[in-house]
This record gives sequence, structure tokens and C-alpha cells, in this order.
Amino acid sequence: MGIKFGCHTSTWELDYDKETDYLDDVMDTVHSADFEGVDVQVAMLGRYREAPENLKQALDERGIYLASLTVPFTWENDEETEEEKERADYYINYLTNFPGAILNLPSRVGPNRDNLLKRQKQIIACANAVGKRAHEKGVQASFHPASPETSYFRTKQDYDVLFELLDRAYMSYTPDAGHIKAGGMRPEEIIKDNLSIIKHVHFKDCSNSHEWKEMGTGDIDFPYIVQTLKDSGYRGWIMIEEETEEAAINPRQVILNVGKYIKRNLKPIT
Repeated sequence: MGIKFGCHTSTWELDYDKETDYLDDVMDTVHSADFEGVDVQVAMLGRYREAPENLKQALDERGIYLASLTVPFTWENDEETEEEKERADYYINYLTNFPGAILNLPSRVGPNRDNLLKRQKQIIACANAVGKRAHEKGVQASFHPASPETSYFRTKQDYDVLFELLDRAYMSYTPDAGHIKAGGMRPEEIIKDNLSIIKHVHFKDCSNSHEWKEMGTGDIDFPYIVQTLKDSGYRGWIMIEEETEEAAINPRQVILNVGKYIKRNLKPIT
């Protein structure tokens, strides 16, 4: 299979901690918009949290796949706490029911960027440890930086630290084109320069003034990125998400609109 397009559930809920139980509605929209899969933040698993076999059935009924689970962590110590380790291992085991699905690991945003290098080292050390255990179970883990002002991995200098510390034997990198742009970088360059460790990709649009935009109306060259990924031999997922005001009001319609953009502008490249 070539590059596949799916949706991230953050379009419906930006709060990673908000527990919901309407994943069926999300999957219906993903299917209706002609996407092939879904990346689910685990707080939105709802009735499927302890029933991966039921989730697989629900996905199969709609003809879509679980591309990834997004599992956020704070990681405030040099090593994982027992609670963090137990949480990570639960979702690693969960994903063994979905061959090829990614364990997507975003680190939470702190209150500030104090002790920046120390915090960066703690976060990546813990992520690497999770990645090693995931690898032993046949699951690929991938680290996902974000761009809020107090994120520990936001700027080009932060990314340099990330790429130096990431254990490439076990961990991959999830570029988020919108967050890269919002951090003052060019996603086209960051992705091209790190193709060897990219196993999962997130797309949302952003302007040069760092405002979230509807897909295709910002300043990110998505066709160029897709062509770059294709030329490199990338055969993974590109997950679409929106953080616009409209997405917060009517996520279903936003995803249906984005689906048309993907079909018209990006799928022909693949």
C-alpha cells in the first residue's frame, strides 16, 4: 500500500484529558469523508477503552483502520513513574490487536520552559524507554512535538536536541506540519531533512503569522510535502486535523470539507 490518509480525533476534542464516548460518530464522519483511518487520543476511546476487539469490529464495519493511538505523558522525572509505565504498557498491549498501528507519544506542555534542557532530556529518556518496550511487542512508537509557547519542543533549537536524543533504534518522529510552522520553522524542510525517522505524519494548516487555517488556505505546501514523502518511499499514514474556530463548532463539516481537499489535491500525488 502507498500513503494513506486518515483523521486525528483532536479535531473533535483538543483537550487530551476530556473523557468522551462518541467515537462511533467520529468514525462515521471519517468514513463519510473517504478517509481510510483514524488516530485516536485515548481519552476518546470511551466504550472501547477496555475492548479492543469491539473497536476492531466497529472499524471493520466502516471499512477503516486504527492508524494510531495518541497517548500523552508529562514525564517529569529521569525515569517513568510506575503509573506512567503501567499506562504506557496498557496501550502498547492494546495496539498489539492492530498490526501496523502507531503508538503516538506527545509530551504535555509545561507551565513554562524553566530548566529546559533538563526537561527535554527527561522527556526523551522516558519516551525512548517506552519505545524500546513497544518495539519488543512489535509496536512502533513515535514522538510528537507541539508548538504552544511553553512547549519543551517548539523551536529549531529544541528540535536539534530532540533529534540528537531520540533513540532511533526504537523511536520514530511524528512531524506535525502545523506545529512546525507555528514554531517558526518550515515544515517542508524539517520533514525533508528527517525522512529516515518519520513513521507517522500529522497535517494541519497554519499561516506565516502563526494562525490556524482551514486545510489548503494557509502557507504550508502540502503537495510538496506529500511528494517528498512519496519520493522517499514513505508508506505510512498522514493524519489530518484542524484547530480552527470552525472545527470547534462543526468538526463533522470541517472534516467533510477537508476530505474534498485531500481527494482533489493530495491523493492524486500518491
